[in-house]
Amino acid sequence: MLQPETTRFAPSPTGPLHRGHAYAALLAHSAARETGGRFVVRMEDLDPKRCAARHEAGILEDLNWLGLRWDGPVSRQSERFTLYNAALDSLTRRGLVYPCFCTRGAIAREIAGLAAAPQGPDGPLYPGTCRQLTASEREARLAEGAAHALRLDIGLAVQRLPVGELCFEETGQGPAGEKGLITAQPALLGDLVLGRKDLGVSYHLAVVVDDADQGVSLVTRGNDLHSAAHVQRLLQALLGLPVPRYRHHPLIRNPAGQRLAKRDHAQTLAALREAGVTPEEICRQSGLG
Repeated sequence: MLQPETTRFAPSPTGPLHRGHAYAALLAHSAARETGGRFVVRMEDLDPKRCAARHEAGILEDLNWLGLRWDGPVSRQSERFTLYNAALDSLTRRGLVYPCFCTRGAIAREIAGLAAAPQGPDGPLYPGTCRQLTASEREARLAEGAAHALRLDIGLAVQRLPVGELCFEETGQGPAGEKGLITAQPALLGDLVLGRKDLGVSYHLAVVVDDADQGVSLVTRGNDLHSAAHVQRLLQALLGLPVPRYRHHPLIRNPAGQRLAKRDHAQTLAALREAGVTPEEICRQSGLG
């Protein structure tokens, strides 16, 4: 008998859904229903400047049109800062977080001046400039009211990990064909930002707190986020959170081979609906019908 899975679809309400989103939602819904589990919907609306209620309403309309039904009320990250702040405070009290006063421009200039900048899966990593500040230098900058982000000291965090190998289970397939039990590479994204004045907390911190709080047992998402699993596994270990299994999937692409994206004005589900496309056709095209 299959173990009941709790899955989630967690879009950012910054625009309408396209076929790529439909595939992700259908896959998560199918994984839950096939095992007699739960499917939850979460709005990742941390950025108030980009997120809008009209986009959330459109997303829910699209999900209903696809025939998807979710368990429990829709959750919103904008209403969950108490949980996120508690997690961030826990890491801060243990000395695993430091203030970073660098602007994006300053970081870019420093990286450009390095002979060999540290690299991550998406390009150069933060070189750790503010990690080198003394306690008194940090206190002075904070006393001045200098704008800053909060970064995870990745080297120290790895030192504080419990004894044993840090792993996660991949039941789908990563971009390089990764499957099975995968050894996490916690430093893959460097000293990542966990908190910012404008957004409060980062995606990585919020998502591990949310998945644990909502009992998500299987995370289904595009394999462009496979590298995120490595650092999220680290945060789960540091915060003592349960570890879900992951099912990463290939991205849906247009005829030119480009991944579908809101910023490129990919054809929306609403436009497809108006053109007479049926939910059954979307399911068949996704290979889930």
